[in-house]
Amino acid sequence: MPQTIQIQQYGGPEQMQLVDLPVGEPGPGEIRIRHHAIGLNYIDVYQRTGLYANPLPLSLGMEGAGIVEAVGAGVTHLAVGDRAAYASNPPGSYSQARVMPARTVCKLPDDISFDTGAAMMLKGLTAQYLLKKTLPVEGLQAGDHILFHAAAGGVGLIACQWAKALGLQLIATAGSAAKCQLALDHGAAHAINYRSEDFVARVKEITGGQGVKVVYDSVGKDTFEGSLNVLRPFGLLASFGNASGPVPPFAPGILGNKGSLYMTRQTLFTHIATRESCQAMADDLFAVVRSGAVKIRIDQRYPLAEVARAHTALEARDTTGCSILIP
Repeated sequence: MPQTIQIQQYGGPEQMQLVDLPVGEPGPGEIRIRHHAIGLNYIDVYQRTGLYANPLPLSLGMEGAGIVEAVGAGVTHLAVGDRAAYASNPPGSYSQARVMPARTVCKLPDDISFDTGAAMMLKGLTAQYLLKKTLPVEGLQAGDHILFHAAAGGVGLIACQWAKALGLQLIATAGSAAKCQLALDHGAAHAINYRSEDFVARVKEITGGQGVKVVYDSVGKDTFEGSLNVLRPFGLLASFGNASGPVPPFAPGILGNKGSLYMTRQTLFTHIATRESCQAMADDLFAVVRSGAVKIRIDQRYPLAEVARAHTALEARDTTGCSILIP
């Protein structure tokens, strides 16, 4: 019987238990996939702690890659034996095998490994919708400065490379000199150590006092005010995570006072809600990876049974690049 990581109640990494669960056959619109590699993401922490609530008991994990074992009625884009990868609701990828909706599962090109597929789908599709679809009202042109927080993480290192390929001047923030260097090595034009530097002052210096058109912010509470303060008039704050905690309530009037700013809270699952949009985004991601312009860096690998150690490292911000679990 396949093994799955499950929680019975919300809490710390110790709540995750390895259990045997039957998998069964796929129903209409579903597939059964046997995982070769599983992605680790900060959204998994939010779901484990209950910040993003789900019915309990809960099998965790949003990302994986493997072989399609069975196909339900109505599924035409996948066949038994296909190599496949996905980022998807509902959770459940922390498992040796699972039944899941086929809509957001994509065929994995033969020249992309399972490890890379599992590491890149959620993070790469996130970078895709941010840089290609979550744009300031004035658009982005080659040479424009953008600010990307937590740029040495999985999403960030993909974004650094992709932004460079698009001709954008990405200003990275990270929490150590080594992480800043990592962002620079992956295409960031500038890097700011937010633990030792005032990122607002440095961004103003880099941009000649103008500020940036857009800030991509997965940190949340700790960076919110500074992110608003580095935007030029009509700039966009694109929030897509809460690593330091949720952004507190604020009066919309401050957006007007700071330059008629825009703010949006994005989530990948809106962007990949249809089969067509998910496939189009995945095709864009596969193309940029296969071209060599974006390399998927996997810096941590853990056995599935050691997932608590993986979560502890992720929450302590002790990881760089992508992390995967091996079932």
